[in-house]
Amino acid sequence: MPVLKVYLGDVVRMRKTHPCGSDQWEVVRLGADIGIRCLKCGRRVLMPRVKFERRVRAFIKRGEGADAVPAGGEREGPG
Repeated sequence: MPVLKVYLGDVVRMRKTHPCGSDQWEVVRLGADIGIRCLKCGRRVLMPRVKFERRVRAFIKRGEGADAVPAGGEREGPG
C-alpha cells in the first residue's frame, strides 16, 4: 500500500466530526505521528500516521511543497 503524501499546511476532512462540530483539520506536524489542529476550536491532536491515513476522507487544500511535486507524484531525485 503506497504512503499518502501529506504536507505541512494541508487542510483535510476527516471521517468523524470533532465534538465541536468541525470535520476540517490542518496538518501542523509530520513524522511517524501526524499532528493536526481543528480549524473551528483550535484543539491539537497527535495520531499515528497509519491511523491518520485511514481517517482522512479528502484534502480540502494542499500545503507548501505539494505544488513542487511533479505530475507523477514522486519527487525528482539525482540521476
